[in-house]
Amino acid sequence: MPTDLAGEDGQMEVLSRLVLRGYNGDFNAPAANLEVFYPDVEFVSGFREDEFRQFLALADNHHVTIRALAVIQKAAAECGNAKVVTRCETVLAAERARVDRAIDFLAPICRALEGAGAQTAVIKSLDHLPDLGSDLDLYTVGDEQTVLEVMTKQFHAEREPRSWGDRLANKWNFKISDIPELIEIHVQYLGQTGEHKAMARRVIERRVTRTIRDHVFRVPAPEERIIISTLQRIYRHFYFRLCDMAEVAALTRLGEINFSELRRAASAGGVWPGVATFLLLVSQFVKARGGAVDIPPEVLAEAYSSDMRVHFRSGRRPPAF
Repeated sequence: MPTDLAGEDGQMEVLSRLVLRGYNGDFNAPAANLEVFYPDVEFVSGFREDEFRQFLALADNHHVTIRALAVIQKAAAECGNAKVVTRCETVLAAERARVDRAIDFLAPICRALEGAGAQTAVIKSLDHLPDLGSDLDLYTVGDEQTVLEVMTKQFHAEREPRSWGDRLANKWNFKISDIPELIEIHVQYLGQTGEHKAMARRVIERRVTRTIRDHVFRVPAPEERIIISTLQRIYRHFYFRLCDMAEVAALTRLGEINFSELRRAASAGGVWPGVATFLLLVSQFVKARGGAVDIPPEVLAEAYSSDMRVHFRSGRRPPAF
């Protein structure tokens, strides 16, 4: 493996290949033929323990730990590298247990909010499956008092301090002692300053169901998922995570996005150029790394500029295992 892969940029390229080329369709199982990843198995096999943990932290920061290691583990088994198989098994078992536990806690919270009359959808968090981020995001059209009563009285959650940005966006964070993930609830609005109310209501009006671990969750329709990701990446944080690329690629490969509906909704909210730019950046990045993504050219043509490039979040946070 070339030495220029030793740094974070090189490790990011390895993770990108694993996630974007290692699956067909969705992320239920790695692709059948993984021979192309045998050099990456050798790369991971050569890590010292501290280097392996750095690699895991980078994957964790981009919410792709399970998706990346599942490919490496299977490829390692194919080429007989027991060391990498064992390394991956340990991490995958711990991470899958964390995800399962978080989902089991999230389900009754959603049921309680719905039962209190606060219609709710899980936004962003379940998009990452089989991975999961560091918090659990919800959007509700319920009022603040209902949310506070449900979280503090039924789940004994502690309210986290709110920044000015949280107050403007009408966003609340709660900590439950039994799980490490924060519960982040967007109340009635979306956007960095809570500027999108009508568009946010579409999240509830068009929500669909998704069954995970025998729990039925209400989640945004694919078009609202794209808009939420755009608001987060193009209009708020100004950086991407690898999970953004993987999730949009999977939606397009499965043909789940109605681009006419997406354009209509984004145009009504004044963010269509941002959505087109988001999709252009995803398309350029995925295709450059051998992945498949199917976005109509007329959509990509309406991006702000074809010369824009992806900026990933830098730095690593410690893995949660």
